[in-house]
Amino acid sequence: MSTEDAETEAGNGATEGTAAGEEAAGDASAGDAAGDAPPVGDRERFADVPDQYDPDAVEDRVFDFWDETDAYERTVDHRADGEDFFFVDGPPYTSGAAHMGTTWNKVLKDCYVRYLRMQGYDVTDRPGYDMHGLPIETRVEERLGFENKKDIQEFGEDAFIEECKAYADEQLAGLKSDFQSFGVWMDWDDPYKTVNPEYMEAAWWGFEQAHQRGLVEQGQRSISQCPRCETAIANNEVEYEDVEDPSVYVKFELDEADGHEGSLVIWTTTPWTIPANTFVAVDEDGTYVAVDATKGGETERLYLAEPKVEEVLSTGRYDDYEVVEELSGADLVGWTYEHPLRAEVPDAPGGGANDFDGALEVYTADYVDTEGEGTGLVHSAPGHGEEDFERGRDLGLDTFCPVGADGVYGEAAGEYSGQFVKEADENIIADLEASGAMLHAGRTHHSYGHCWRCDTGIIQIVTDQWFITITDIKDELLDNIGESEWYPSWARDNRFRDFVQDAPDWNVSRQRYWGIPIPIWIPSADSSANGDGEATDDWDGSMDQAVVIGDREELAERVDQDVDPDTVDLHKDTVDDLTITEDGQTYERVPDVFDVWLDSSVATWGTLNFPEETNAYDDLWPADLIIEAHDQTRGWFWSQLGMGTAATGEIPYDQVLMHGYANMPDGRGMSKSKGILVDPHEVIDDYGVDPMRLFLLSVTAQGEDMNFSWDETAEMQRRLNILWNVARFPLPYMRSDGFDPDAVELDDVEDDLELVDEWVLSRLQSVKTAMTEHMDDFENDKAVDALLEFVVEDVSRFYVQVVRERMWDEEESPSKRAAYVTLYTVLEEVAALFAPFTPFVAEEVYSSLTGDAGHPTVHMCDWPEPDDGWRDAELEDDIEVVRAVEEAGSNARQQAERKLRWPVQRVVVDVDEDESVEEGTGGVADTVRLRADILADRLNARDIEVVGAGHSWGELTYSAEADMSRLGPAFGDDAGRVMNALNDARVADPTVEALEAAVSEAIGEDVDLEPEMVEFVRHTPEGVAGAEFEALECDGVVYVDTTLTEDIESEGYAREVIRRVQEMRKELDLDMEASIRLEYSVADERVAELVAEHDDLVAEEVRATEVGDVSDGYRKTWDVEGVDVEIAIEELAASEASD
Repeated sequence: MSTEDAETEAGNGATEGTAAGEEAAGDASAGDAAGDAPPVGDRERFADVPDQYDPDAVEDRVFDFWDETDAYERTVDHRADGEDFFFVDGPPYTSGAAHMGTTWNKVLKDCYVRYLRMQGYDVTDRPGYDMHGLPIETRVEERLGFENKKDIQEFGEDAFIEECKAYADEQLAGLKSDFQSFGVWMDWDDPYKTVNPEYMEAAWWGFEQAHQRGLVEQGQRSISQCPRCETAIANNEVEYEDVEDPSVYVKFELDEADGHEGSLVIWTTTPWTIPANTFVAVDEDGTYVAVDATKGGETERLYLAEPKVEEVLSTGRYDDYEVVEELSGADLVGWTYEHPLRAEVPDAPGGGANDFDGALEVYTADYVDTEGEGTGLVHSAPGHGEEDFERGRDLGLDTFCPVGADGVYGEAAGEYSGQFVKEADENIIADLEASGAMLHAGRTHHSYGHCWRCDTGIIQIVTDQWFITITDIKDELLDNIGESEWYPSWARDNRFRDFVQDAPDWNVSRQRYWGIPIPIWIPSADSSANGDGEATDDWDGSMDQAVVIGDREELAERVDQDVDPDTVDLHKDTVDDLTITEDGQTYERVPDVFDVWLDSSVATWGTLNFPEETNAYDDLWPADLIIEAHDQTRGWFWSQLGMGTAATGEIPYDQVLMHGYANMPDGRGMSKSKGILVDPHEVIDDYGVDPMRLFLLSVTAQGEDMNFSWDETAEMQRRLNILWNVARFPLPYMRSDGFDPDAVELDDVEDDLELVDEWVLSRLQSVKTAMTEHMDDFENDKAVDALLEFVVEDVSRFYVQVVRERMWDEEESPSKRAAYVTLYTVLEEVAALFAPFTPFVAEEVYSSLTGDAGHPTVHMCDWPEPDDGWRDAELEDDIEVVRAVEEAGSNARQQAERKLRWPVQRVVVDVDEDESVEEGTGGVADTVRLRADILADRLNARDIEVVGAGHSWGELTYSAEADMSRLGPAFGDDAGRVMNALNDARVADPTVEALEAAVSEAIGEDVDLEPEMVEFVRHTPEGVAGAEFEALECDGVVYVDTTLTEDIESEGYAREVIRRVQEMRKELDLDMEASIRLEYSVADERVAELVAEHDDLVAEEVRATEVGDVSDGYRKTWDVEGVDVEIAIEELAASEASD
């Protein structure tokens, strides 16, 4: 970026030699301090706007404008007759303030909803809030100082539920305020809340539909249990952390009655599960060995997998061993062993009250890996591990789980009764050591699951729970996945499909309080899925004997008590007291509540208040689009698919946009609990809402995590400042000339358009096409890039700089009129293109252009559509070449330390084009020749010379740098002499042949050089600097001749004086049209004479209608290229100026 560009983008500097956006900030004199602007709705067309972009001030004005004019409501009404688009907002938990991940998510949603509205759709945009579940309960427990579930019971369930309601409502207000502060437009007055009766009814309806399909059952499963929260949690709610745990190798003594002696060696990190050991699993095809292992002079026989012998015996510190037998896993099947804790746990499997067939035997299992961790023989407790449970059920084994919901052993655990399982590890290890069953006890670090809300280590236990048996409809689920379109597609075809393929039956019951009660009534008040492993007494488990309620009307009809279906609260504190009596049998509700994921799983019809209302459901369902992060492949995306398929047989959404996580700038994951986060409000305080939004939307929304960047957010603020300066640049000129955009259209000025007008209009069409394609493909990042490149590179750095001089044309100039129409068209459509991304600054830019002549708000505008009639791809290519050459020329100027305001004698463009590209056939060299005038103007050059294919610029010379590692072996003792000659040689062509001739002449004998021996160095004539360029897959070099002549010095110094006068006009805050009296004196006589040659140019450029003594004006002495120049100016009254 050139110095002039940098000044332009900052909105500072003087008119001379800079862009029009800068001029607007200077000579045009917008005249308002940042933020000192009239309300958006009261602004006249082309009225003054602040001379700097102040995000806070802009946002305050726009928020007020939106509120005063009902901008959201009017925008929604404006599209009421459009095609329906059903967007469903994934409901965030009302358990705390918005974090950066939530912010990114909501901004993405807002962007696409705004875009879809501008496309003409009538978009459903009802915001949602997930207000049930552990996230709320744990926060309320913290607030009340509760330690566990028993504290809740002492406090009272009803009172606790009321506290949860109050907390959820309180947090909702905070979240709503956060989202609104991010500029998010949704129907905030009518959100869906998972606590509202109509929404809870939607969950009941879905569950009852699944029941009608035979997909609801009560049964035992191995579940992840939080012992603190005393409830089951879903697998996708388990968060993993590295912890230190026991690592024990235990010897299970074989039953000698079966003719085997020795011990099976197992390994586990959960000694607390050993009391429930029921069988040992092996790999059927694995290789196992019997070893006689010796330690301390005693030998014992151990059985383990052959690949694990060295590792295990080394860990156990055995002195020596001998392999005495080799067996397959199949050979071990049926072997029996003694329970290692029989004395401590008499009722352990295989003894006491649990002496069932098949216990304490060896079986095969798919989960055994003889090459992995452990011993290749796996301790299996179906009362705990999920795989153990499934295999035990396949084998027909009873399930023994002596652990309660709180993680404490019950009476069946014998001596360990009353102990918390993790605290019992130490006692169990001690008992195993005392009995001689412990081979080795150590510690290990590994990843272990924790409760997602309270961070307590989970335990695996088997309990009675309620399930939707999605394994019965697995094929249907997988087929339905294919009915949705995902962005990115790999998320659906790999991650999501794999998860669904392996998903077990859905445990939908939780043993908590704050949730949607499961609408099942069963016989007997004592029978429930109570999570304690106890079977019910009066119910055989058949769903034929259960009553499942699907809506409030049915509830009111069937319960024994009087219930008003329109006002009934469906929470536990109400429905737990309701009974149903039919055919002489009384039914009571099971006490469990739904898994919170079931709450949100019905959002697509809950948003529509179905089943209470049916019309919207019939018209809109399923959802057209949902947007959430990639963790929802195991969460909301999955739960919706599961419930939608179970209840309706269909997938409830058509399109999914899956974004990533929001991370810290260094890539660490954010964590509110650990204080590792970026607060969006802090970002807004520092940079503003629109810059934050623009950064978030400049990152891909398709599957990849986002590392927040403060620097890139600051860069977005800078780019919006460029937009601001570009937008305000033409306003004073248009206002002064009375330009009326409604009275003239592009077609009216087509014959008066200049090359750059046609080009910028063509680029506008290309940008609109690209942005629409990107947005339709959910590539908002690419859309942002295209828009910013157009505004910053095309409009600000090029078009505005070229067109600014036309603003000074006579009032009726056709060229000026064409420039106005072009700029107005570009800026009005740019405002609309920015609207979904940066709604605040877009509103301000739009209102400053249209006043009360346009839509009440920019967000009512249609999304700009490309007009191919204004598209000229060849012209775009031509200007691409021009700009590449210009940038290289600017770089060459910087090398020579020659400012752009100083003209140069000539610019030589040397194009390295294929020799087959002949002159006149449309190559890059031809483009430079064709556009030489604009290049001369842009580079302030008196002449443009072009060197095309097959030619070289004859003023260049070349030397060579020798590679002595190549030169030495080839020339031996003569290498030094050859190298000196190479260093001194200057040749016209960079060829080995030319060098050979020069060196041969210098040393008086022929030499043979190879290309790898030398590297050519280009030398330009004195006063010439060069820089490379690349355009349209072609390279070249731009040479700038900065040799000074008296004529160039004269104009250069004059331009320096002009710049200082413009600075002084800006400092005085003079109006653009104000005339001045000018006095200046130059301390150096020669320089003074040079400047005097351009007195007329100086007077014209600075609007000095009088040049002479200034007695009472603004006076300042400037250092101009080392020469003192004293300048004085004073504003002339209108009468003086006209005289």
